[in-house]
Amino acid sequence: MKSVAGLILAAGKSERMGSPKSLLKIHGKTFLEQILQEARHSQLSLTRIVLGHGANGILETLPQFANQAIINPEYEQGQLSSLQCGLRNFREMPIEGVMVFLVDHPFVQRDLLDQLIAAFSEQRSAIVVPSFRNRRGHPMIFASSLFQELLQAPWEEGAVSVVRRHQDQILHLKVSDPGVLIDIDTPEAYNELVVRAGKT
Repeated sequence: MKSVAGLILAAGKSERMGSPKSLLKIHGKTFLEQILQEARHSQLSLTRIVLGHGANGILETLPQFANQAIINPEYEQGQLSSLQCGLRNFREMPIEGVMVFLVDHPFVQRDLLDQLIAAFSEQRSAIVVPSFRNRRGHPMIFASSLFQELLQAPWEEGAVSVVRRHQDQILHLKVSDPGVLIDIDTPEAYNELVVRAGKT
């Protein structure tokens, strides 16, 4: 099995939600705790969290994650700045890929993570993306061969520019878990998909 690190991007302002998405509750835990729990019980080698806006408040609430947190001082530059911040942290580590999580996708499950890692290990694909009913979801894996390209990508273009250049190296892994598509980034989505569904 290839060595894959997990990187949870949780540095944004949560402007549409109006409060930190990291601290929203699901299954009796915060989004961040839920994702980290599944990551910890998967085949990931290690997991780090990238924080930015409101980092101190999040770590005051969840001090147990302080040693896994990376602070992105440039979080206002967007998601790619956080990915780059995390990749720089992994620079000296002997990993072969990074699995990128978004904190507003809390329905990830350890079995799915292991499926992605197994596919990445067995295939020669530089990017592995879960696909549910032909729709791309999260989390996704980038091979270490792409790290330098991601680090050099302009903030305004985002990681999608690297993904586009490597379309022929993407493995779309068909999965049966609709959770890969569920994005909770507004109060309405949270109320409908978590609160009313009895998953708080």
